Amino acid sequence: MSMTIIEQLEKHGDGEAVVFHGRTCTYRQLVDMVADWRVFLDEHHIDPGRVVALEGAYSPQLCAGLLALIERRVVAVPLSALPAAKRAEFFEVAEVEIAVTADETGPGDVVRTGTKAAHPLYRELRDADRPGLVLFSSGTTGRSKASVLDFQKALDRYTAGGRANRILSFLSLDHIGGINTLLHTLVQGGTVVTVADRSPETVFAAVERHRVEVLPTTPTFLNMVLISGVLERFDCSSLRLVTYGTEPMPIRTLTRLARDLPGARLKQTYGLSELGILPTKSRGDDTLWVKLGDAGFEHKIIDDILWIRSDMAMLGYLNAEAPFDADGFFNTQDVVETDGEWLRILGRRSEIINVGGEKVYPSEVESAVLEVPGIAEATVSGHPSHVTGMVVKATVLLGPDVAEDHRSVQRRVRAHCSRRLEAFKVPAVVEVSTARQHSDRFKKIRSAS
Repeated sequence: MSMTIIEQLEKHGDGEAVVFHGRTCTYRQLVDMVADWRVFLDEHHIDPGRVVALEGAYSPQLCAGLLALIERRVVAVPLSALPAAKRAEFFEVAEVEIAVTADETGPGDVVRTGTKAAHPLYRELRDADRPGLVLFSSGTTGRSKASVLDFQKALDRYTAGGRANRILSFLSLDHIGGINTLLHTLVQGGTVVTVADRSPETVFAAVERHRVEVLPTTPTFLNMVLISGVLERFDCSSLRLVTYGTEPMPIRTLTRLARDLPGARLKQTYGLSELGILPTKSRGDDTLWVKLGDAGFEHKIIDDILWIRSDMAMLGYLNAEAPFDADGFFNTQDVVETDGEWLRILGRRSEIINVGGEKVYPSEVESAVLEVPGIAEATVSGHPSHVTGMVVKATVLLGPDVAEDHRSVQRRVRAHCSRRLEAFKVPAVVEVSTARQHSDRFKKIRSAS
């Protein structure tokens, strides 16, 4: 019989499990916290099969609460701090029956919502007596989709035998990447380093102080790192691996990172809430070509769109039709090009800009715009046109020391792109903005305007 995840953690004894607010929680202490949570769940009659929202800051107690809920075989809905309207939306969609909070000291309030969760996907989990997990998409455009996963299938992928890394947990436990970081690291006996906020300054101060070896993050955040200059102010010599995913990486950003972090390997990752995190291999630190692993995954490409079949695929959405074909392959909506076994992910089909019948991929234009001196960030989207239907729009953020007339910036951006890109890809609209261009998960927000 295979070991439970708690039994696997017990083997690591007094090793460092989680660093929170600069303080270390050992594996022994984490397992003791799980035991306290068991008592708490018993006292409040939180039974298997219930739909339970778990809310709180990323702390050892939050981790212990999630582990206890998994063990209890509930359907866990981990949530970060949310605006009241978004929280109410998520509670309604997930049919949350019980809400539990966690703080530094342990379990907090318990609220029973009066809802009776009756979705067929929940009945499927209850009938199989298996734990569930509900994850919401970032929802930058429209209503967030709620994926329901069989949590046991996810747990079965985490087995000991790998390297025990010190890893910074960039994404929270309401994201598949955050769940993957936590479980993979703990099973290996590594250390999860949490941060109070995800600013470049805070993240790299933690890298220096806690000798972080692995940093999983996003291209948008890594571009902010380059803008901020933190790599010059902090000791990054402990970093062995920087992984990036969730959106296309501008090649300009990648080449600068390879130059400024010579001691770290740069690796592209690929994962979706609906499918889990795939094994990947990057062709090199300075290229966006990637090979998808087949350990529990298969993929195919139809009309340049990537389809994936996963052993731990979600059961379905709570609030949308699931795009699986008859063979169980999921339509990722990601457009790719191929070179033998290697793939290059160009972006979501919905983000492609159609300019008079010609396709424009935002990431290609963003890479060109970022080559313009003084441009710190660039987000490319479609803009309506009476002539071509759409034209390319680039929203740019200037570097911290750049003081320049906006018309001059616009001229320089268009002139540079005219030399680098085909005419239909050159931004017809260039907007200089000071507004944030990314979501709370540090993923670009693109919408036609």
